[in-house]
Amino acid sequence: MIDPHGDRAVYRQLADQLRADIASGEYGPGSAIPSEMTLMQRYGVARNTVRLAMTMLREEGLVVTHHGRGTFVRDSLPIRRIASSRYRQALDAATTGGPLDWAEYRAEASFQEVPATEQIAGLLGVEAGTAVLERRILFFDGSLPQQLSMSYLPLDLVAGTPVAEPRNEPWAGGTVAALASIGVVVTRVDEVVRARMPQPDETRALSVAVGTPMLTITRTMFAGDRAVEAAVDIVVPGDRAELEYRIDLA
Repeated sequence: MIDPHGDRAVYRQLADQLRADIASGEYGPGSAIPSEMTLMQRYGVARNTVRLAMTMLREEGLVVTHHGRGTFVRDSLPIRRIASSRYRQALDAATTGGPLDWAEYRAEASFQEVPATEQIAGLLGVEAGTAVLERRILFFDGSLPQQLSMSYLPLDLVAGTPVAEPRNEPWAGGTVAALASIGVVVTRVDEVVRARMPQPDETRALSVAVGTPMLTITRTMFAGDRAVEAAVDIVVPGDRAELEYRIDLA
């Protein structure tokens, strides 16, 4: 079980054992991990060894520790499927009046007018300093925060329209539907996906466990040749989503 003379550090061996116990279901989602004293006695290891093993498991997002209560296996979270087809479905619904079920979604949105940075200007194809509408939106599915988005729209395109009103979020169909409501039809979407560790404000806003990587999407929407939206950071917890893209070559 634990070999104090092995090549692998003892705390790593203990973490391996507990990780295997979690994977096998011996410790299921939400169940308590045995106390430090119990693990010390069971495996014949020091207190610091147990603490280092727990730190590893927390950083991997497998367990959470509540001070005064103990350490517990993280609950399994539903996986949100994010498919490239969502944009076509949103456009079809916006232009034909078809249904989109967003009943469970809600958003916390804050908008402000700002000058375009070099990055935003480059994505939108405008001069740096051009007025744009900055939108920070935290999306919820039920009570669970699912996505944090920071995006920018040309101010001359949306000023004075319902798209510029944060109280209208979330639009059923997202930005595609919002723009369609003012006669702007999105014809192309470019996305770049990366992975990184979360920033402190993202950890708090999205209620992620320590060590959970983030999927980040940089997105540019076009209506014909004009860029009509630049989202520089659509942030999704990596343990709650899978991205699906279809690439037709025929």
